[in-house]
Amino acid sequence: MDLKDLFKDINLYVDKEVTVQGWIRNHRDQKTFGFIDFADGTVFTHLQIVYDDKLANFGEIQKLLVGCAIEARGIIVKSSGNQDYEMRATSIKVLGDCPDDYPIQPKRHTKEFLREVAYLRPRTNLFQAVFRVRSIAAYAIHKYFQDRGYVYFHAPLITASDCEGAGEMFQVTTLPLDNLKGDIDYSKDFFGKMTNLTVSGQLEAETFAMAYKKVYTFGPTFRAENSNTKTHASEFWMIEPEIAFCDLEGDMNIMEDMLKYIVKYVLDNAKEEIAFFDKFVEKGLKDKLEKLVNSNFKRIDHEEAITILKSANVKWEFEPNYGEDIAKEHEKYLTEYFNGPVFIKNWPKDIKAFYMKLNSDGKTVAAVDLEVPGAGELMGGSQREEDYDKLVTRMKELNMDAIGMDWYLNLRKYGGCIHSGFGMGFERLLIYLTGVDNIRDVIPYPRTPKNCEY
Repeated sequence: MDLKDLFKDINLYVDKEVTVQGWIRNHRDQKTFGFIDFADGTVFTHLQIVYDDKLANFGEIQKLLVGCAIEARGIIVKSSGNQDYEMRATSIKVLGDCPDDYPIQPKRHTKEFLREVAYLRPRTNLFQAVFRVRSIAAYAIHKYFQDRGYVYFHAPLITASDCEGAGEMFQVTTLPLDNLKGDIDYSKDFFGKMTNLTVSGQLEAETFAMAYKKVYTFGPTFRAENSNTKTHASEFWMIEPEIAFCDLEGDMNIMEDMLKYIVKYVLDNAKEEIAFFDKFVEKGLKDKLEKLVNSNFKRIDHEEAITILKSANVKWEFEPNYGEDIAKEHEKYLTEYFNGPVFIKNWPKDIKAFYMKLNSDGKTVAAVDLEVPGAGELMGGSQREEDYDKLVTRMKELNMDAIGMDWYLNLRKYGGCIHSGFGMGFERLLIYLTGVDNIRDVIPYPRTPKNCEY
């Protein structure tokens, strides 16, 4: 049976014989008995297996090393030691041996070392917890949207459009390298045009929002940015809802409600993992998450945020200015100033994307970023520009080529309406949920500059 089922109500199995299959995480052998720290990956909790020389293969079992796969049959009993319950083994069978050069020994390993053996790191306590929380949070995201009538939309990974207009995209081509010089003839390429890996599924999701009213994407996105910070990766996962008949205020309502739901779901369904992170990774993590769930998110304009920052008695590394973006130090100050999460809305149009709704002042757009304590920006969204002529004008201002974007522009002609959406980087959410501060440690196989192992 799985340990998850065993520990769900272990009192039902006291003094009964059960069979479990899994791996040895630690092994202490004595002259006439031994202790095996046993795990099977179905739950964070381990089971202690006690065996003695009454086993027919006692000598063989004593030689087993950490990492071996075994099947153990035995009686569940209440323990007099550190464990509440343990198994008194009646038989142990080796299912897969493991040599003594196994890298994951029962000692503290650095995260840097574990990245070098990423295919083995889920076997450690830290990454058992990280990737279980990743799974639980992913389920919570789907559950939130599915329970509220959203349609799950699979955005294409290969695209001919650049949503962000940053140009930091991976090109997809079948042309030989020698052909990728000078003026490139894409008519001979696989798709007959220049194509890239997507940085966002938003534009395509808007097309489905105009048919289903409420949709969301949740999948991998890619950015060819030569950055080696703790919060950037070349491949990452994004959650991007799009909602018809929804303005910026409604967008913020959904952002707040969704985030609180996910955090609460993880708190309720990953209690052991959160307790582990709270003890060994980030002191006070549980309190931080519970505080967010019970917070009222403050909403301020970008101009007001800059005024607060300029009035602060702080010597900034980067001086805050109207019309400009804000830095990490500013995000931190604002969340501390309001003692909780902060929506910063109505940003200067010149630093935001082309598709955002132009406000009546002609200088700002209906965009919003959510700043949360201890993490800074976690989500960004906007009301999309629904006016065809204004969108065309904005694209011309930015010298954007409208060729090939007619499908996007036509959404404004064919029954267009007010609509909004937002995006949240899944790994940034996981950093916030776990306290693990490097994106390389919350994604199974990180893709970063000069790093594409496995």
